[in-house]
Amino acid sequence: MNPLPPLVQKLGYAGLIPFVGLALMVQLAPTPLNYLSAESLAGYGAVITSFMGALHWGANLHRLGKAPIGDRWEDRNAWIWGVIPALVAWVALHIYIPVGMVILASALIIQRNIDKETYRRYFSNEEAFTAFMTMRNRLTVVSAGCLIWAALVILFVQN
Repeated sequence: MNPLPPLVQKLGYAGLIPFVGLALMVQLAPTPLNYLSAESLAGYGAVITSFMGALHWGANLHRLGKAPIGDRWEDRNAWIWGVIPALVAWVALHIYIPVGMVILASALIIQRNIDKETYRRYFSNEEAFTAFMTMRNRLTVVSAGCLIWAALVILFVQN
């Protein structure tokens, strides 16, 4: 039995719809709709990249107002790491769109690699952690893949 509530799974996977739909439009839609789709995809990628960083803030809010516990991650680093993806995403939106998309895809992959170690602190049991990371792995592969695919289409397919 999957310990993730069905709503969490549905919302997580539904979040892929804009990635897949917009990446398809970058490749298949006529100009200027393909360019608008690329801008929208980069924007959505930036929002999701920022959201994934913000999860660390949300997970640590229960610590506010309490004495430090002596754990460097929970006392300090989770707060810092929670902001970095938003800053990276903001920069990615201000450069050439396909390069920004590759940066966003890279940020999602790097976040996932860091989070697979740090998320253990936020889960009460291993089964829930494993189920969440399985979903997270799938979401990361598809979202990063769509961003890279669209960037390659812009760079090498479109005129």
